[in-house]
Amino acid sequence: MESSREPDSPESRRPAPEPAEPHSTRPATGPAAARRPQLRGGAMPRWLPKAMVLALVLVGVFQLADWAFHQLIDLFVMLIVAFFLSLAMEPAVDRMAARGVRRGLGTFLVFIAVVVAVAGFLAALGTLLVDQVTRVAGELPHLLENLIGWINRTFHQDLSLDELQRRVLKDSGTVEKYAQQAAGNVWGVSSTVIGGLFQFFTVGLFSFYFTADGPRVRRTVCSLLPPAKQAEVLRAWEIALAKTGGYLYSRALLAMISTLAHWLVFQIIGLPYAAALAVWVGVMSQFVPTIGTYIAGALPVLVALTGQPVDAVWALAFVIVYQQIENYLLHPRITARTVDVHPAVAFGSVIAGAALLGAVGALIAIPAAATLQGFVGTYVRRYEVTTDPRIDRGEERKERRERRRQAARRLRRMMRSGSSDESAGRDRDGGPQ
Repeated sequence: MESSREPDSPESRRPAPEPAEPHSTRPATGPAAARRPQLRGGAMPRWLPKAMVLALVLVGVFQLADWAFHQLIDLFVMLIVAFFLSLAMEPAVDRMAARGVRRGLGTFLVFIAVVVAVAGFLAALGTLLVDQVTRVAGELPHLLENLIGWINRTFHQDLSLDELQRRVLKDSGTVEKYAQQAAGNVWGVSSTVIGGLFQFFTVGLFSFYFTADGPRVRRTVCSLLPPAKQAEVLRAWEIALAKTGGYLYSRALLAMISTLAHWLVFQIIGLPYAAALAVWVGVMSQFVPTIGTYIAGALPVLVALTGQPVDAVWALAFVIVYQQIENYLLHPRITARTVDVHPAVAFGSVIAGAALLGAVGALIAIPAAATLQGFVGTYVRRYEVTTDPRIDRGEERKERRERRRQAARRLRRMMRSGSSDESAGRDRDGGPQ
């Protein structure tokens, strides 16, 4: 009887697998099991304590840095203001240093000129303000009588100045309380003034050192960078110097011209405090964007209304006429070599600066915008725009007028050159026959 078994095969020679034990509780062994974290009832992973300590250290460092930044924010703001002031003064100091004047002496002279200009502006406005307050205080009884008469006529009352004085004296406790509160606030006002003076001197000191030691500061900054980056830093520094200084100098020149012109006209029409009002108009119209012109022209008109109303008309008319002359003649010629910041950009930069740094940010916003515009114009590549009616909508008539003007200019040049050539030929031939 033959056997029914098949011949031996590789499958038949393999050992049979052991039956798996379901729900086995035997612990796994081997290197993989040694590396596996035991979280179910086992020990804590060795990296977890280190991670927790590192997280606590990072949180502590962040809190310390945040506290230090908020404590030093005033110092950072003063340094930014001093840096922009040094950028504005350094071109003048460089010109003086090129003529043999020491940088320290040149910086001192420029700084004194700036301080004198600011003090003159504040003194002129202070004189105008004190005189107006004194005049109002002197006319206060007359103004009160007019006000009481208007109230009696309008509301059918029977008030008098004596009755008003009695009521004020009757409520002397309330007046005394307000007086005590005002006296208590004197210390706060005094501390604010002292703090402002300290910040002013701090900004002035940093501005002086940044300007006088400008080459040393640049050398120190460049020593921290590789040679490939030093050229870029110096180029950016030169752009900031040129744009900030040029913008401020052009505005100062326009303010001076505006002050002289308005002072002359205010003297002619007999406006009181002509010098102070002219300084106000010149400074406010140039250094306050967009709305500065309206603020500058409002004060002379209001002062003129206190005298003769016709003087207010003449003052308003000259302010409007001079603004047009400045916009179309003076401003393009003076700012041709500097950055001309668009009024919308200037106004937006002032709003952004005031939101970030308050009044200080509003003051340095326009120089910062001019510097940023200089960076964009230098480092950002621009392409030629193709002619497309969808771009210049409504500008076709303006372009035709401009082409006609250019053709007329070329024709006048040709006629002048022809007449000059003819006169030169007659001179060579011995004069007219």
